[in-house]
Amino acid sequence: MGGPNKPSSSKSKSEGKPKPVVAKDEAYLNAVTEKRVKLFESIQAQQIAHRESIGGELIKITLPDGAVKEGKRWLTSPLDVAKEISLGLASNCLIAEVNGVLWDMARPLEEDCTLKLFKFDSDEGRDTFWHSSAHILGEALEREYGCKLCIGPCTTRGEGFYYDAYYEDLTLNEEHFSQIKSQANKAVAEKQPFERIEVSRAQALEIFAENKFKVEIINELPEDKTITVYRCGPLVDLCRGPHIPNTSFVKAFACLKASSSYWRGKSDRESLQRVYGISYPDAKRLKEYLTMLEEAKKYDHRILGQNQELFFFHPLSPGSCFFLPYGTRVYNKLMDFLRAQYRERGYQEVLTPNIYNMQLWETSGHAANYKENMFVFEVELPLRLADFGVLHRNELSGALSGLTRVRRFQQDDAHIFCMESQIKDEVKSVLDFISYAYKIFGFTFDLELSTRPEKYLGDIETWDKAEDALKEALNEFGKPWQINEGDGAFYGPKIDIGVFDALKRKFQCATLQLDFQLPDRFQLSYAADDQGKTGRPVMIHRAILGSVERMLAILLEHYKGKWPFWLSPRQAIVFPVSKKNNDYALQVSVRVRDNDKLTVMSMEDLLGLFKSETEAYH
Repeated sequence: MGGPNKPSSSKSKSEGKPKPVVAKDEAYLNAVTEKRVKLFESIQAQQIAHRESIGGELIKITLPDGAVKEGKRWLTSPLDVAKEISLGLASNCLIAEVNGVLWDMARPLEEDCTLKLFKFDSDEGRDTFWHSSAHILGEALEREYGCKLCIGPCTTRGEGFYYDAYYEDLTLNEEHFSQIKSQANKAVAEKQPFERIEVSRAQALEIFAENKFKVEIINELPEDKTITVYRCGPLVDLCRGPHIPNTSFVKAFACLKASSSYWRGKSDRESLQRVYGISYPDAKRLKEYLTMLEEAKKYDHRILGQNQELFFFHPLSPGSCFFLPYGTRVYNKLMDFLRAQYRERGYQEVLTPNIYNMQLWETSGHAANYKENMFVFEVELPLRLADFGVLHRNELSGALSGLTRVRRFQQDDAHIFCMESQIKDEVKSVLDFISYAYKIFGFTFDLELSTRPEKYLGDIETWDKAEDALKEALNEFGKPWQINEGDGAFYGPKIDIGVFDALKRKFQCATLQLDFQLPDRFQLSYAADDQGKTGRPVMIHRAILGSVERMLAILLEHYKGKWPFWLSPRQAIVFPVSKKNNDYALQVSVRVRDNDKLTVMSMEDLLGLFKSETEAYH
């Protein structure tokens, strides 16, 4: 696998540059591919024969509407059930959920179960569609460049997918995209089924012996972990799945960008190339997405921020923003807006250190077991404490991106300490606060309840109690919400708020997390009654803006640079019509500048102020 012959840089794109040429060991690639496919087919044949020998026992399959279908254990698949209901349904379903676990449509059912089916318009369907598209991308990259594939997930923002791979000295760019897309289209045209096998650790190591990155992943898997391998066409890949039925479901495919990354995100490891892609079940939706992407580029906060003299970055402090006077005004107005609401809603603002002894994190559960030197408050519950805390995150330089991915940022943290009986009302109050703020910003939002993750602190009974409290509050709040199974914080369930901007892009900003664990670890208590009994409070973590820097970036793009008057860094300019008015214009300018009410003024208030100043002058 050698490097590319770099195409001439003297021609424009429109002139049609020669295709980038990459030297690859075709014979070696074919041999490795053939070996993997043969091993896969051998293991698959054994597993199919075993299923057929033990299968056939009747099982009950319960659908979401309560209907019950009969099937055969180890033989009937979700696809069979979908076909029995409707061929149209079967042709549109991408993925199933069996007893709460996502399941391939062609994978046989193993026992009595509940069954849900998902199309592309569901989160489960989209994520699976894009994960499978990442495998199509991986197949294209491996066939075209002979690279060593690393990982290929759907993106965390829920918009497409990427694949990281090792190419030795090849650097990918947009000039390679037509070749990649051509290979991807071949895979789609071949209608390659996504097939699944379970393998032992030894089998997995044999299949991927030539790929040190896959070997490293396999060796780090827990001993009791079920290892699964998927195949589509010539691609055999280590993957937990699940996947769509076959590649032909991907009707529209595009490469978006290429960038560098590090294996495991560590700068001392191998340098990889990452290709981002997007795909849809039809060309119309792809066209709409690409149009939206072009629209978003015009209003990139990094460009608008520079043009409006709001902020800049400097290599001497990468990832930490320098806010210029106009940007500082917007930043402070956002905090003033929250502070005004804090006063109305009964929060008390505090200031906290930026640096702590490691023992604090040990106590909190981020490390372990420190329980001393805690402050004691004597106050009626609920106690609402708000803090614009400065946080630092050691982001890799390649991951930094304007104000949305920085190393230094400020967050509108608040923590509410309350009794269990007060949880519902406090959660509803926070949801009302979020709704109020986002209505002013012009955002719409959706709600998800994230439940107990695989790794958690505390006992299940406490978790169930916390989740029930949040469900009750969400139901009374009255806005539709969904369950996000297993995605809670390690210390408690949470409500995730997804914000949609003017371009219909989704962002995670506000959050509301219920915490029964930290009050226990820090031995917090309150006087429960007059007999001297004490109780353990519950803590609610809460943020409305999240990162102020990130929110500023989102708002800048949301408003397309046209700030609403109350938030504008340039609310008014005093403009003298002739030289004889200069002195008066300066007086008005100074009086307006020095009026601290300016930060919350409406247009009408400002015009009223000008009028009163004019009358006073005359």
